[in-house]
Amino acid sequence: MRPKKHLGQNFLYDPSILRRIVQASEISSEDTVVEIGPGHGSLTALLAEKAKKVIAIELDRELYERLREDTIEYENIELVSGNALRYPYEGLPEFKVVANIPYYITTPIIFRLIESRGNLISMTLTVQREVAKRIAAQPGTKDYGVLSIMIQYYAVPELKFIIPKGAFRPVPKVDSALIYLEIRKSPLVSVKDEKLFFRVVKTAFTQRRKTLANALKSIMNEKSPHPPFRKGGQGGIKEILIHAGINPQRRPGTLSIEEFARLADVL
Repeated sequence: MRPKKHLGQNFLYDPSILRRIVQASEISSEDTVVEIGPGHGSLTALLAEKAKKVIAIELDRELYERLREDTIEYENIELVSGNALRYPYEGLPEFKVVANIPYYITTPIIFRLIESRGNLISMTLTVQREVAKRIAAQPGTKDYGVLSIMIQYYAVPELKFIIPKGAFRPVPKVDSALIYLEIRKSPLVSVKDEKLFFRVVKTAFTQRRKTLANALKSIMNEKSPHPPFRKGGQGGIKEILIHAGINPQRRPGTLSIEEFARLADVL
């Protein structure tokens, strides 16, 4: 069966890489595992040999029908025909996710899972190499940005290994990487207003080459800070940054998540 380009289908067949993925996912015989996009089932079978139960969600109806035939001998595999973005993860017991995600839905899938993180233990994801580097990036590096902060707020990332593009069929244009995300019991930092925290982060990185005083000027038009801060303009945001213990001349990419949280709380 030919891969469907519009579904971003690039299948991974290399047995040694598949075994490394299973090993990195740290699943045991007690675990319920959700696999998103099982494709031809190469990884599904390996997961079923390790896990208590595997829930494999496949959007492609043809692949789903073939998987039903190929996995009939496995009593612990539950096949689901449907869109993984709409699956009710909230109704599951504790579970882990293992997925070779199509590049075009990587971010929506990650945030859909984070949204339903109540019983989610971890995610082991094959994603585009550049995306994996951005997720795991630390302050002061070129890859550090909004995606780094938004995911690290909820999870602890670890880039496990690079998967060369030649390991997939059809061969994609870029290399992939396996990233492991351990879901935190509670967010990395405590903030007074989560929506404001993320708005500050996103606003700062829209002009990441500018100083914080310049990059965050627009925030002052949205918020009406209490005294002693003056409303509006660079003067006000400079005072707020200084009050938060942050040099107004720093660039957004140098701030830690803790510093962004402190800034949002002062605002």
